[in-house]
Amino acid sequence: MGKHFGNLARVRHVITYSLSPFEQRAFPNIMSHGIPNVGRRFASQVLKVVPPLAIGYLIYSWGTEEFERLKRKNPADYQHDQ
Repeated sequence: MGKHFGNLARVRHVITYSLSPFEQRAFPNIMSHGIPNVGRRFASQVLKVVPPLAIGYLIYSWGTEEFERLKRKNPADYQHDQ
């Protein structure tokens, strides 16, 4: 009644190789290569990411404080209303 989704087309002259997940090592050299590589990548990107985030946070906090300050009424404007 038709082909299944994975077998819709026939591809010729293409050779694919695969390795069983049971025959490969999931985390080879994780301690000797993986952790130092994470540290190196983090150190190379920290100066590109942190300054814009810090500037954005400072602008946001300043804007929030300024908004709250401007929302309050000035008590000097109502001193002589009695």
